[in-house]
Amino acid sequence: GTGVNTHPEFASRVCALLSQKLGVAIHETDNHFQAQSSLDAVLEASGSLRTVAVSLQKIANDVRWLGSGPRAGLGELALPEVQPGSSIMPGKVNPVIAESLLQVSAQVIGCDAAVAQAAQGSYFELNLMMPVAAYNLLEAIELLASVSQNFGERCVVGLTATQRGPEMVERGLMLTTGLVPAIGYDAAADIAKEATKTGRTIREVAREKTDLSEDDLNRLLDATKMTAPGLDAMPASG
Repeated sequence: GTGVNTHPEFASRVCALLSQKLGVAIHETDNHFQAQSSLDAVLEASGSLRTVAVSLQKIANDVRWLGSGPRAGLGELALPEVQPGSSIMPGKVNPVIAESLLQVSAQVIGCDAAVAQAAQGSYFELNLMMPVAAYNLLEAIELLASVSQNFGERCVVGLTATQRGPEMVERGLMLTTGLVPAIGYDAAADIAKEATKTGRTIREVAREKTDLSEDDLNRLLDATKMTAPGLDAMPASG
């Protein structure tokens, strides 16, 4: 409450004791009426946890999709084998750690929804839903801390890149974009169409259809350079 009928230093002494025991700086509110009637700070903290959960969900999905395969999926990542295959498909590596992170993320988002509802339970000078807000906030913190550590230790540190990624880049039609400054848009488009029709790579068709040297092709079709702004001008060999 407001502190009526208590020792004038009761709140400050309790906060000092809690700070010492918990190792967290705890202080008395400047406005007891606001603190009792609003859960704005709790709601903001819960929203931050939800943001982290959504970000982790995106990371987990990327990891499991990049690790899909090895033959019918992307297969750009090899995931650590943390369980002995699938119950119906011997030898299969399920992305169970990433999938556990997805489930926890869903739960944390649900906790945030509960906290949002609790924050609406403020009427005049009192919020009657503080217990449910506290329960869900603490659960979200505990779940996120646990699953993040588990994901890092049992998945991320064991990820390895395969040769599938570089192979798909080399066979990708987007490489023709690098040829445009040297041979023009129309000629580059013709090369892309020919590569699509014949199943050959952009490099192979460009080697046949243009007078670009091997050094020029290596420079213009360097996928790493395509990850940043810039314009590669005419062939160095002229």
